Amino acid sequence: GGELICQKDSFLAAALGTRVTMKFNRRLGTGFFGGEGFILQSLQGDGMAFIHAGGTLVKKELKGETLRVDTGCLVAFTSGIDYDIERAGSLKSMVFGGEGLFLATLKGHGTVWLQSLPFSRMADRIIAHAPSAGGSDRGEGSVLGGIGRMLDGR
Repeated sequence: GGELICQKDSFLAAALGTRVTMKFNRRLGTGFFGGEGFILQSLQGDGMAFIHAGGTLVKKELKGETLRVDTGCLVAFTSGIDYDIERAGSLKSMVFGGEGLFLATLKGHGTVWLQSLPFSRMADRIIAHAPSAGGSDRGEGSVLGGIGRMLDGR
């Protein structure tokens, strides 16, 4: 009987009784700088639904508090949460902090789900360590890793 608002393209599957629709974020700053754009997904109904996340999933209950997180780490939130985007500190911390320029601000009463490793970061790490991209496959920590390299000609 509730609603879950998710990042776009996060929906995987749902049982009968779940309606999947698009939800448009009406705030201009959130749409341009939020990483997810103006479009989010809304899951409504009483059926079971599955969404995807990367790394460790953290469930946080907000009881009127404000939570500020990296925009890519937000997975989903319930309809009682107010979602907006704000600048991540001063100009100096935005440029040299390494965490991005904006934070997602979540306020209100409800549940928020966060992920520790968004897909975009995971893909960046894989590409950075791929031998074809100049990375190294060292650190595999297994005798089989060395044998595998011998068998494939490396």
